[in-house]
Amino acid sequence: MAGSLGTYRTVLALTGPALPLISFLGRLPTAMCQLGSVLLVAETSGSLATAGLAGGALAAGQTLAGPLLGRAADRYGQRPVVLMAALTNAVAVTALVLAALAHLATGWLALLGALAGASVPQVGPLARSRTVALAHRAGADARTVAGALSFEGTLDEVSFVLGPAFVGLAATLAHPAVALLTAAALLAVCGTAFALHPTARQVSARRRAVAARGRLPGAVYALRATMVLQGAMFGASQAGITALTAQLGRPSQTGLVYAAMGVMSAAAGLAMVAVPERLTLPVRWRIATAGLVVLSVPLVLVDTLIGLYAAVVVLGVAYAPHLITVFGLTERLVPAGRLAESMAFLTSGIVGGQALALALSGRLAQDHGAAAAFAVMAGAGALCAVCSWAVRGLGGRRPETAPRVAVARGAGAPPAAPVDG
Repeated sequence: MAGSLGTYRTVLALTGPALPLISFLGRLPTAMCQLGSVLLVAETSGSLATAGLAGGALAAGQTLAGPLLGRAADRYGQRPVVLMAALTNAVAVTALVLAALAHLATGWLALLGALAGASVPQVGPLARSRTVALAHRAGADARTVAGALSFEGTLDEVSFVLGPAFVGLAATLAHPAVALLTAAALLAVCGTAFALHPTARQVSARRRAVAARGRLPGAVYALRATMVLQGAMFGASQAGITALTAQLGRPSQTGLVYAAMGVMSAAAGLAMVAVPERLTLPVRWRIATAGLVVLSVPLVLVDTLIGLYAAVVVLGVAYAPHLITVFGLTERLVPAGRLAESMAFLTSGIVGGQALALALSGRLAQDHGAAAAFAVMAGAGALCAVCSWAVRGLGGRRPETAPRVAVARGAGAPPAAPVDG
């Protein structure tokens, strides 16, 4: 425990105390806008179909444009890209709110939803790549890099718990528009602060020290596919939890159940830094995916509220370790000049997989009950496990990228721990 706390103190010393807070508040709107847009349009239009279309357009925009923003950040630096995207996103979210309140046509709502999704500034992926870059610049060891990924993963988990909870609270006490306007304000203020933070310039300096973009090993694409499946697990579990709580006559418990899973996942993510280094990343990946399969099966059988809480809390133990391990493998495999793009690809994969699975499993849950949605979740977990055992090429960085990493880290920096397994 003392060693884990020391690792996190080292990570905070690299970033400074302000950056994690700014990046957390800057990524919170991403977790708010998806649900907030659905609730807002549903209330103002009276149509769940219209609300689903607006929310789906937002998810599609984020899925498609996220990697492009990451690529631009790798090429031009994070500061100009995040600054432009944050301000554009704040305007787009505000415009969506005004359009919904003005009862504009469905086409306009979908268009503004797509723009709001496409301009998400990707604070989460860029904060992750920035923190990792700062660790490498300081010559940090592999445990510190792992700690940085665990810390950033925990911030993501907490944001995706608190974001929807705040939206639900605002919708209950006031109006969904309040939540989205708050998200727009956070984007404008904290997104700008993240872009202008001094560490953005340090990452930009590292980027210029790195050679041209390199090719990606094939294993990276398998990791991206795995993140789509992880997103599908999120979407299917959300549909299943919603259906089961409604079936039990306790729909108000939906957010609390999902939050319980998120809190346990965040705690497991923080604990990842204590995993012994002898367990290499491929081994951790296989263990995590096995956990996804084994721990998701009980949800197919659960039929009580207490059983639901117990099952999702246990399942949360596997979620963050899987996410953090996939991010860690990606960080080891991709060329340094494509790190932000690759992190954004992973996050976009989660968003896209979640949106698709939510639509599919929501219909299945409506027709066949919550167990059908949970079966989709378990199936996605099984496919994750297949990927973790079938993928090859996880033995380390591509040879042509290693010299670039050495330049970026500086002379005397310790080599990364082996990932072969």
